Amino acid sequence: MRLFCIGDIVSEAGRIALQKRLAGLKQKYHPDAIIINGENGAIGNGIDRQTAEELFSLGADVITGGNHSFQRKEAKGLHEETECLLRPANWLGDPFGRGECRLDMGAYDLRVISLQGTLYMSNCENPFTVLDRLLADSTPRDLTIIDFHAEATSEKQALARYADGRAALVFGTHTHVQTNDAVILPKGTGYLTDLGMCGSQHSILGKGLEPCIHNFLDPENRMKITDGEAPYMINGLLAEIDEKNKRCISLELINIKEIN
Repeated sequence: MRLFCIGDIVSEAGRIALQKRLAGLKQKYHPDAIIINGENGAIGNGIDRQTAEELFSLGADVITGGNHSFQRKEAKGLHEETECLLRPANWLGDPFGRGECRLDMGAYDLRVISLQGTLYMSNCENPFTVLDRLLADSTPRDLTIIDFHAEATSEKQALARYADGRAALVFGTHTHVQTNDAVILPKGTGYLTDLGMCGSQHSILGKGLEPCIHNFLDPENRMKITDGEAPYMINGLLAEIDEKNKRCISLELINIKEIN
């Protein structure tokens, strides 16, 4: 199978980039499924109903989450009623919605798990032990993919190594900067530390240059953060997976710039 994983959608700019290029990318790569991290897809941050509907209409099969999944007031109802809209499975307490989903692909089930890191992030249950608990419920049909929404590269690498041979693919999200370390681990798990983002190319993590720079120079007199503008960019990863052996066989970085 061919799986297209798309980095964090940053506000309207990220959605515009997908509107302009995703159809062409689908024609070029013919993915069997598309996973998009959408927890920053609404204007400002978070995800709202309009954003989720738009991403699904553009071709997302699964929308994964992160620390901004609960940012909007409507998040609870939206996550409860939308099966393939995920929030991190390791949120503490009694979170609404779901942290995983399965897509029936015929001969196998594509199982997508959303997890969040604990280093420099909101307080969550240990993602390693939660992953063990989730994988204990695996079936022979499961082909498992993990979106690990985390800040620290060390935590992402450690979880990928821990999952090696038990998941077909582990990719990181959250930092909005695409890494260049795509690798197939010894037991067959594909890995990339961070997919990157979709949004404004000439920006700081998808946000306007002027307020971001100003706030580092003068943190006592902060400017309101604005969303970046055109030109846009798309970051992602194309993974080819042997569905019979449930192992990754190739990885290709997607990095498209100057989208106007």
